[in-house]
Amino acid sequence: MKLVFVYGPPAAGKYTVSRRVAEITGLALFHNHLVVDTVASVFPFGSPSFVRLREQFWMDVFKAAVAEDRSLVFTFQPEGSVSPDFAQRVIDLVRSAGGEVLLVHLKLSADGQMARIANADRAAFGKLRDADLLAKLQAEFAACERAMPEADLVIDTELVSAEAAAAMIASRVS
Repeated sequence: MKLVFVYGPPAAGKYTVSRRVAEITGLALFHNHLVVDTVASVFPFGSPSFVRLREQFWMDVFKAAVAEDRSLVFTFQPEGSVSPDFAQRVIDLVRSAGGEVLLVHLKLSADGQMARIANADRAAFGKLRDADLLAKLQAEFAACERAMPEADLVIDTELVSAEAAAAMIASRVS
C-alpha cells in the first residue's frame, strides 16, 4: 500500500495538485474536505463531536485501505482542531503494515495565500475564502505545519505550477 500524504496551508493547491497526481498514477484521491464537509453537515466545525468523528472517519478509511492494500493520495491541512500526532499515527499505521508513505509539503507564502483565498473554485468544497479569517488563523496554521513530521518532498507552489508539482510527486510514486 502506498500513501501520498499531501499537506500545506490554505490555497497552496493541495486538491488541485493531488487530483492531478491521482490522474497520473491511478491512485484514489481521498480529499480532506470529503470528510470535513460530511461531518460539518451535522456538527459545527471544531465541536467535540465534529473533531472526534472527523478523525475517526479518516482513521477508519486509512485502516481499511491498509487492510485491502489500496493505495491513495490524501490531502490535509494541519490546524488546531486536529490531534497534533494525527499525521504520525497515519504514517505509523501504513508503515507497520509494510506500506510506503510519501509525505509532501506544499508551501505557499502568506501573501500567496491572500492572493488565492477568494478564488471561486474554493467554494466547491466550502473551503476557507475569508481573507480576514485567514489573516487571524495564519499563525496557528503555520505552527501546526511546523509540528508535522519531516516531509519527504517540499514544493513551493508559488514557484512551481500545479502540473509540474504533480509530475514531481508522481515521479516519486513507483
